[in-house]
Amino acid sequence: MGVTAIVSMAAWQRDSWLSALLMSPYRIAKYGEYWRFLSSGFIHADFTHLFFNLFSFYFFGTQLEYIFSVIFPGLGPWVFIVFYLLGIIVADLPTYFKQKNNHHFNSLGASGAVSATIFAGILFFPTEKIYLFGILGIPGIIYAGLFTWYSIEMERRGRDFVNHSAHLYGGLFGVVFITLTYPQVWISFVQQVKAMIW
Repeated sequence: MGVTAIVSMAAWQRDSWLSALLMSPYRIAKYGEYWRFLSSGFIHADFTHLFFNLFSFYFFGTQLEYIFSVIFPGLGPWVFIVFYLLGIIVADLPTYFKQKNNHHFNSLGASGAVSATIFAGILFFPTEKIYLFGILGIPGIIYAGLFTWYSIEMERRGRDFVNHSAHLYGGLFGVVFITLTYPQVWISFVQQVKAMIW
């Protein structure tokens, strides 16, 4: 979180730094600037963008890092760091393949990795409430469904400047990562959902 905040604020002071760190599929494909897959996750458009990403990451990330420490004794924090960094990269891969010939397209932010963290957390606690705007509490599994629908719909419309594809594929990465490394989670997931329904 500290590194993300520092890099973001530094990039706000220098347009050249921001430009060099952006996720630019065109520049990656044409000039081999592969660092952009990772660097773009450490910069944000403005303070609001930065705050909401770090706010969400703090609450879900703290919980998930603890879970990783239990699942992977002695390796938990390292596994969590690898998970987060992979989340940044994997979330942008579909965008890269879709936009690599579009020299106008750029994106930035840690939203893909944050979505991965949130969805991974929901796998472990699907009925725990997530509070939208700190007011409306809905079970995690319902939030995941609504968030997925919203991301798909907004990506289809393409009328704003948000990379909804990164949100969607970041969340998917979170689910796949946990499924591959700790498949037992699905037993608990189903039991919790059944208890909520019945």
